Amino acid sequence: MTDIYALSTKCRRLLAAAILVATATTSAVAQNVVVMVNGEPITALDIEQRSKFIQVTTQKTTPRQEILEELINEKLKVREGKRWGIEITDAEVESSYSSMATRMRLNAEQLTQNLAKSGVNAGTLKARIKADLVWQTLVRGRYQSSLQFTDKEVLSAMESKNIEDKDVVAYDYVMRPILLLVPPGSPQPVVDGRMKEAEALRGRFKGCEEGLAMARLSRDVAIRDQITRTSSDLPQELRKVLETIPVGQLTAPEATRLGVEMYALCAKSESKADTPGKRQAREAVYAERFEQQSKLYLQQLRSQALIERR
Repeated sequence: MTDIYALSTKCRRLLAAAILVATATTSAVAQNVVVMVNGEPITALDIEQRSKFIQVTTQKTTPRQEILEELINEKLKVREGKRWGIEITDAEVESSYSSMATRMRLNAEQLTQNLAKSGVNAGTLKARIKADLVWQTLVRGRYQSSLQFTDKEVLSAMESKNIEDKDVVAYDYVMRPILLLVPPGSPQPVVDGRMKEAEALRGRFKGCEEGLAMARLSRDVAIRDQITRTSSDLPQELRKVLETIPVGQLTAPEATRLGVEMYALCAKSESKADTPGKRQAREAVYAERFEQQSKLYLQQLRSQALIERR
């Protein structure tokens, strides 16, 4: 009988201890929640991570309240997207994440490592990417008509923004990228050697038909598929380069994360597409319209949302 009583007492103590631990854990989690947005939490850790990310990417300190408002907006965007059946998959987020890394001359793993060195979890960037993808799709889909504009408005934007290329002709460029491969992590002398090889190939290159055949005979050279780009689609630096070299020649070699790259200019013709200036003006007008509609939409969502600050 004594053993049964002792066992019962021990069980009651263990149960009481478990309840205390659960209560403490629940309390700690509750204290960590800063805001509930339609039942979804934003924690102090979320704010801390986003703050670190912004600090790393902009080299500026953003006020905590501003960061919190940004996170609230992202919750509202994703929730509204779900309401309209817009679901961004993990694969789409990872693809955008990898593209961002590529623009920084990194791969996805290297970007994750660089963020981690600054104390930032890659998840905080991916959460922002997901919210942005949802919002772009949602606003474009729901307010497509209000985002349209006329050629007259484009010309007006060119004038107001001092974009001076009304008489500039746009061109279509047919190119073949040529890559002299350099193994990752190679020392600088190896890269310098490949640069000299590229310059030598450039000097011997006398037209795409014969030049590409000659390039294929070189060591560790990859010739990529033909691409066609309109001048308005090209970065200004590359556009200036292509304007100065004759058809059948190579651009100056450039070191990239994969090796040393050049472009063979195989054809050039006048384009019926927008000039670079008109493209720039169109993008500016669209961005302004999108921003205006985005702000109005967010104001509407915030007025209807249940936002509990703690």
